[in-house]
Amino acid sequence: MGGEAHRNAHTTMRQFAKPALALVDSMRAAAAQEPRRAIAFGGAPGSNSHQAAMQFAPEALPLPCFSFEDALDAVESGAASCAMIPIENSQHGRVADIHFLLPDSGLCIVAEHFMRITHCLMALGPGPFEAAYSHPQALGQSHKFLSERGIVGLSHADTAGAAAFVAESGKTDVAAIAPALAADLSGLEIVEREVEDAHDNTTRFVVLAKEALDPATLGTAQAMTTFVFEVENFPAALYKALGCFATNGVNMTKLESYQKGASFAATRFYADIEGAPGEARVDNALEELAFQTNEVRLLGSYAQARKRG
Repeated sequence: MGGEAHRNAHTTMRQFAKPALALVDSMRAAAAQEPRRAIAFGGAPGSNSHQAAMQFAPEALPLPCFSFEDALDAVESGAASCAMIPIENSQHGRVADIHFLLPDSGLCIVAEHFMRITHCLMALGPGPFEAAYSHPQALGQSHKFLSERGIVGLSHADTAGAAAFVAESGKTDVAAIAPALAADLSGLEIVEREVEDAHDNTTRFVVLAKEALDPATLGTAQAMTTFVFEVENFPAALYKALGCFATNGVNMTKLESYQKGASFAATRFYADIEGAPGEARVDNALEELAFQTNEVRLLGSYAQARKRG
């Protein structure tokens, strides 16, 4: 994927709206000088992923990419040392496509980061508004706010990109839902703050890199391990797979299912557990799981950023 992915990422970045391009180019140029310090993220400058990246690694050089896939490509090509990717939200569930992209990216999860998400309604004027653009996650997190005001939610690639798009459009009857920083960067007026429907709205991000983290380096920190496994669709297949963790005392904190292919004959599961390879109970559970399933693929072990339960 190397050089071609890097060239594709550059081309895709040009899909940003004009108000974002100058800052995108500036950030990209800085990251190109020191790719080892660069952290890629999906979205325009000012997006939630941008802010999460800076919270996680304030000394890093942010590398904005038009999509999550482009951010993964940037790591694969060497344009960035890691990528900050949102994976699930407390209010609106999993982030679309990520669970399909992660297992096939060839990258490893090396950290997790949680961030409180606050949305603002922003525009070129005070309204009224017929529509508001934003990422589908942000629209879902602000559904009640929008419906009560009769504003139609329209999907965009990312929140800050939606703000730049509205600024470029010149229209006063459309708005964007995005972080407050995006209004400053795009020259929009914040019409209303905290428009998210739940005020404990939180997104979990994962940090992806080429090299897996050695669980032994985590010291006394509680480890998390993420993996995927596949079972045939027959009675009790999942029950037997999960029993591997129950009998070994391993806590599973996340489990999601996906059909593999169009035959519906096999199901892939994405899971998080507390613990890591090298711990006897985890090793035993994963060994038993391999016996009960078609495939087990580890996606990475990393320090737990927030206590589960």
